[in-house]
Amino acid sequence: MHRLLLWAVALFVSLAHAQFGFFDQMFGGNQQQHHNEPQNVPSDSAWYRGNVEKMRCDKYLCPDTLACVHFPHHCPCPFPSIEDKVELAEGNRLCASRGGFKDGETARKIELARKGML
Repeated sequence: MHRLLLWAVALFVSLAHAQFGFFDQMFGGNQQQHHNEPQNVPSDSAWYRGNVEKMRCDKYLCPDTLACVHFPHHCPCPFPSIEDKVELAEGNRLCASRGGFKDGETARKIELARKGML
């Protein structure tokens, strides 16, 4: 009889733990798992300004990549694997998403847009 009662209590405790453990996970009761997730960056620019202030560049410091180059139109694109760089006549550069276009198509479309033909 003792064994049966002990077995029933053990079964009840394990079922209760499984049930409430499920509800804890469903409704956020188990918060300790979330501590290892990456956090969003802060919404101010302090990190960026801090890195810019640490940079040493006696030429032109590209604002989006922090590369030190001779002229602004020499700045690399932040994501060269998916962006095309187009040097503009005014000595600036533009980085535009390739968007699935073939090589050179982004630059051609930008030039057509500059001429008012697109």
